[in-house]
Amino acid sequence: MPTEHISDILVMVSATDTSGFGRRLLTLRKQKNWSQPELGKKAGTSGAIIGRYERSEITPSIDVAKKLADAFGVTLDYLVDDKADLPDILRDQSMLLRWQALDSLDALEQERILSVVDSLVRDARARHTYKMSA
Repeated sequence: MPTEHISDILVMVSATDTSGFGRRLLTLRKQKNWSQPELGKKAGTSGAIIGRYERSEITPSIDVAKKLADAFGVTLDYLVDDKADLPDILRDQSMLLRWQALDSLDALEQERILSVVDSLVRDARARHTYKMSA
């Protein structure tokens, strides 16, 4: 990872509203039904430290923040940045990997794939509407 990129992430972590980080960490942990010690083990730290992160008493190093994001299957950006207005799908690493793969294709292939996705979404919405009216 280039040094400039790591520096940008460190600035982003330090500039982020730490109470937002703590709330997000707590929310994600509860969604997974993990205890603080369980999450600490996944991130290579202790449950007590996780509690301090959640209470915004301290902030994690970039390495620990990355491990936390990986444990939850979210992007580091989602974990440390307060972008509550983004749809949940944009915080999912697997979806971001799909978008990156799509982005690596030429424009014609992208258009074909997006056309298929549009059709599938339209069909799913129609089925949903039909179920609601039945």
